[in-house]
Amino acid sequence: MPMPAKFASLATTAVSVAIGAVGYLIATWLSAPAPVLIGPAIAVSLAGLAGIRTGIDMTVRDICFVVLGFGIGCGFNPSAGAAILHWPFAFLTLAVALVVTIWACGVLLMRAFGFDSRSAVLSSAPGHLSFVMMLAAEAGGNVGRVAVVQSIRLLSLTLVVPFAAMAMGYQMGDISGIGGAPMGWGMLALLLVAGGLLGLLFQKLRITAPLLLGPMLVAGLTHVTSTVEGGVPPLLLTPAFLVLGTLIGTRFSGMTLLDLRASAAAGLGVTAIGTAITVAASVPVAMALELPVAHVLVAFSPGGLETMVALGAVMGVSPGFVAACHIMRLVILTGLIPLSLRWSQRYRTT
Repeated sequence: MPMPAKFASLATTAVSVAIGAVGYLIATWLSAPAPVLIGPAIAVSLAGLAGIRTGIDMTVRDICFVVLGFGIGCGFNPSAGAAILHWPFAFLTLAVALVVTIWACGVLLMRAFGFDSRSAVLSSAPGHLSFVMMLAAEAGGNVGRVAVVQSIRLLSLTLVVPFAAMAMGYQMGDISGIGGAPMGWGMLALLLVAGGLLGLLFQKLRITAPLLLGPMLVAGLTHVTSTVEGGVPPLLLTPAFLVLGTLIGTRFSGMTLLDLRASAAAGLGVTAIGTAITVAASVPVAMALELPVAHVLVAFSPGGLETMVALGAVMGVSPGFVAACHIMRLVILTGLIPLSLRWSQRYRTT
């Protein structure tokens, strides 16, 4: 890219991220779920509809993908890895539930709401929001529709799960995020470079979302083996999520009010189907492991890992079980979503 064009691209990026930051602050003030994604997406979308030019420079986008992929990988830890070996039936059932959810919700979105096959797959994914939105940005499809459906799913779960727990008789206390201490900057820089290089290799091999999966693999392997401990400092991770939310917003602005209304209805439909499948999968697991159904529901619910672990702790659920289920869900979806996208491509061409 010629330098004048590069400067223009960076200037547009700066304006877009500034708008996204305002959206983030407003969403945080309103206590919205995933405010660093939802706030910028809405704010930048509105700015685009108002005629403001928005966009994210490709280099900035790629750097943020590396940081986000590494941050996701840092969630893998030895205790969760060991827990996976203790509850194989639970994880097998979870895998089946994820497959059924993507298939059932995808069929609903395509037949009832007119989604294209790729957008239907990405909108149907129960969790792994940042991974889904990065795939949506790279793989095509209607990113705005995907963002609306996923946002409604996340919002619904964030609101419903705590109230459902209260209805079951659990006393819900103050729930705050749980996260490990940040790792040292020197080790972080070394691993980010290693992850970025692996991502570039994946890119040459034409692997889906290479700059996300490369760093995720490096972080996951080092954390599961206890070679490295700690996560990405918020000083680095928050801006990366902010850029992703802004990127979502740059694709959101082409949506009409009619599309928005249809996507909102689709989001409620997907949430209802996903919840029903989760409940159906939780009952046999609870019976087999002799656990309360509510405990398995928290472990299987596709909400944020930190939020669900904290909620489970308040309810007396084993933190290792909750963390292992959520990490296995991310692992399964990391492979299942790209495979489903390939299937959708075949479906579209037949």
